[in-house]
Amino acid sequence: MEQISYKLEVFEGPLDLLSALLSKNKLSIYDIPISSLLEQYLEHINAMKENNMEVASEFMVMASRLVYLKTVSLLPKHDQADALKEELAGEILEYEICKQMAQKLSTMTAGFDNFVKAQDTVQVDKTYVLKHPFECLPDYYLLAVGRGQRLKPPDTKVFTKIVTKKIVSVSTKVVHIMRKLIRGKKQNLKEIYLESSDRSELVATFLAVLELCKANRIKISGNGDKTTVTLIKEKKH
Repeated sequence: MEQISYKLEVFEGPLDLLSALLSKNKLSIYDIPISSLLEQYLEHINAMKENNMEVASEFMVMASRLVYLKTVSLLPKHDQADALKEELAGEILEYEICKQMAQKLSTMTAGFDNFVKAQDTVQVDKTYVLKHPFECLPDYYLLAVGRGQRLKPPDTKVFTKIVTKKIVSVSTKVVHIMRKLIRGKKQNLKEIYLESSDRSELVATFLAVLELCKANRIKISGNGDKTTVTLIKEKKH
């Protein structure tokens, strides 16, 4: 797969990014090279992070999906990989068709907003004609006071939990996983994720696993709950 180089674009979703990678490299949707596609997909995600661009969660979900697809394709019997590959190709093809139809519809409505009607002058009677019993005046007064309270700045205590929330870096989780693998032969992937105490730590663990896979430092094997992570030892020269 030919290495691409282009200015970072804002993609509408992971299917939009995959479609752009396939088009850029002139590859067939029906014959997707998962390894090369995953590598360039992760490179683009990392480039988005380096440029301080927000990476939506659906991009990370697609990254884990591609990692799993690459993993099962390495098994001796890769019937499941073929089925998953066909499913992914169908989604990309469906997205391309919807995108083409949207472009055609946009050209059909061109110029519709050029025809406008002159604004009519409307005489508004501002006389208040409704009548209310005097018993409702206290309720309206309390309502007006409450509306004034809402204009005040919020209490800082509301943001205490957000500001003081623990931030877990990906590099910290990379070191943690490597230490576990150095001490033991294999580690269960699910157990590694279950060690996370909150969502922030879970996301950092997931990104750390992706980084280690990309750097060819760990190997993921197995399926389902029996998926294991093994340290790849560097060859001595």
